[in-house]
Amino acid sequence: MAFPERFSNLPEYAFPRLRSLLDHHPPGGEPIAMTIGEPQHAFPDWVGEVLAANLAGFAKYPPNEGTPGLRAAIAGWIGRRYGVTVDPLTQVCNVNGTREALFNACLAVSPERKNGQRPAVLMPNPFYQVYAVAAVASEADPIFVPATAETGFLPDYEGLPADLLNRVTVAYLCSPANPQGVVAPRDYLARLLALAEKHDFIVFADECYSEIWQGQAPVGALEAAAATGADPERVMVFNSLSKRSNLPGARSGFVAGGPRAMARVMQLRSYQGAPVPLPLQVVSERAWNDEAHVVANRALYAEKYAAADAVFAGMQGYKAPEGGFFLWLPVEDGEAAALKLWTETGVRVLPGAYLAREANGHNPGKGYVRVAMVAPKEEMQRGLIQLRDCLYG
Repeated sequence: MAFPERFSNLPEYAFPRLRSLLDHHPPGGEPIAMTIGEPQHAFPDWVGEVLAANLAGFAKYPPNEGTPGLRAAIAGWIGRRYGVTVDPLTQVCNVNGTREALFNACLAVSPERKNGQRPAVLMPNPFYQVYAVAAVASEADPIFVPATAETGFLPDYEGLPADLLNRVTVAYLCSPANPQGVVAPRDYLARLLALAEKHDFIVFADECYSEIWQGQAPVGALEAAAATGADPERVMVFNSLSKRSNLPGARSGFVAGGPRAMARVMQLRSYQGAPVPLPLQVVSERAWNDEAHVVANRALYAEKYAAADAVFAGMQGYKAPEGGFFLWLPVEDGEAAALKLWTETGVRVLPGAYLAREANGHNPGKGYVRVAMVAPKEEMQRGLIQLRDCLYG
């Protein structure tokens, strides 16, 4: 039996690779997991009450794009957060977690040919791994663009050659970035949207960490598009309740964009999308309409940012994240560092190379480890001190 060749070169996913690296070694101390970005803060206390009141909804097929109330709540949140008006019926779709949408939207809008050539999909390197498999599934060339200290940890898409940009159909961008924690400035987003207009592609803005930040709230891609008068079809944004509301298990998020592109997304999703169960859609509606729990959640992360700054004060190469909940810490070799840390302390982190691809003979994640600051503050602080003393002492 033959299988698709286009998936044959995909590397093993990051977390199975990590298990292969660490699990046949005993931990050197009480294990502390700092690998997966799974929020551990409490979700809003009203979730159980709303869910219980709507249990009968499990007996019904849920609306594929989201209930009218949920889509209106998402559109309302976009308006309050970014000052942008979107039509909840034609520009917003509820999705079963943004990973699903980041994959399926590429299938829906990336054409089979671009200017008579094989299409290309841009993504930062390191990156959220679904970007690459979405490009491959769309029969496009994934183009890994360095997002390193030299580029401010943002990909320099403007520096790519014109012949490549003319093949581009989709450009992924994550802000605040996973794993580096940087926020794309307003002028960067404006230039990217202008580049998309010049070369006729769509910006896929992965904004899952938009509500966890220090200082000022990150600018959103829809906000930048409205401010510059960009064509609404040039951008799609993706967000969810996983990080914002500590509801990763609800698998509830959204994609929003121009009406023409969104029609393609919703058409494809009507065939193969997995709608969010109706009781969870009701919970989601309440969550998007409530900001108090988001502010409280952000205050908890502010304490963690401060704790990390104190642990790594004066350490060369340490950069506090502007947003999100990951530390991107420089080491000589990420795999060796993760193995040493596990076997000597029991602290578990992710080698940066597992989040990146080798390009031009270099993997830009090799000299880093990613550390998730999701554990309770005291446990996280203990893990960071052990990491510091083991790897930098």
